[in-house]
Amino acid sequence: QVQLVESGGGLVQPGGSLRLSCAASGSIDSIVVMGWYRQAPGNQRKLVATADHYGTTNYEDSVKDRFTISRDVVKGTVLLQMNNLKPEDTDVYYCYAWYRGDFWGQGTQVTVSS
Repeated sequence: QVQLVESGGGLVQPGGSLRLSCAASGSIDSIVVMGWYRQAPGNQRKLVATADHYGTTNYEDSVKDRFTISRDVVKGTVLLQMNNLKPEDTDVYYCYAWYRGDFWGQGTQVTVSS
């Protein structure tokens, strides 16, 4: 089993930056992919970015030039650096891990507003 604990999130102005952190515990060496998803109230959860244990990354098109995902496989951590934030980035962000099933963090609120 894998447990995910997130930190970060908050209120920022448009154009600002924020960094989200996630730490995994349990069967860390079983995790194939780690990443971040986001979900607004009433909407489905959508992929933001993922990283495998070889360093291959995948980004949703709207964040590819603004967000950076980084993963430390040994420590079992994953970070999401978010730059040039826009109001449409406002969502609850969830840490994600996969190995023969999905594992989720508790979610952290990101609000981009003037």
